[in-house]
Amino acid sequence: MSDAYTPTSRTRVVREPQRGVYDRAAAYAILDEAFICHVGFTADGQPYVIPTSFGRNGDQLYIHGSAASRMLRNLDKGIPVCVTVTLLDGLVMARSIFNHSMNYRSVVVLGTATLISDPAEKLEALRILSEHIIRGRWDDVRQPNEKELKATSILRLPITEFSAKVREGDVIDDEEDYSFPTWAGVVPLTMTAGEPIPDARLLPGQEVPWYAAHYTRKR
Repeated sequence: MSDAYTPTSRTRVVREPQRGVYDRAAAYAILDEAFICHVGFTADGQPYVIPTSFGRNGDQLYIHGSAASRMLRNLDKGIPVCVTVTLLDGLVMARSIFNHSMNYRSVVVLGTATLISDPAEKLEALRILSEHIIRGRWDDVRQPNEKELKATSILRLPITEFSAKVREGDVIDDEEDYSFPTWAGVVPLTMTAGEPIPDARLLPGQEVPWYAAHYTRKR
């Protein structure tokens, strides 16, 4: 699919429309930086929003969980699903409490998910999920066995109906408030990785791998 995208009536940003982003490359960059998505669906008349890990390959999102989970069991029935991710970049402190805000980047994806049944595709989806969190780790660890694969379900969600929303920049105050005597500005927020902590039962001679020692979400 091309980067150009025309939003639908369901995905067009209505509040603060100038913050709407309908470019695939921009939306995918947000998805690729995020760790956790929130999956919204309705089962038996009850709405649920479940946080879970995910991965992306091209125009497909992969969501995983226990085969016995309510989320996976219901989404496999073809019910509508809403997947969201949000990255928080800063606290925007205005002169009036009403104009306080946050700098953020978010994505909403709507659609219908499909359960992956092919073992080879399922294993590849798990690799994508693993590499989404820690690139390089998949090749260093034991691969899933048959029992573990059976206990795990993977859903594929095409990224066909989506939108992103971004707030960035400085404080936006009412003109009459700029003379109010208080500090205003932005407190940037970033995620940083600490020094890796070795497991107590680590085998002798096991060095910290490069992807753990120099962990970053930058792609």
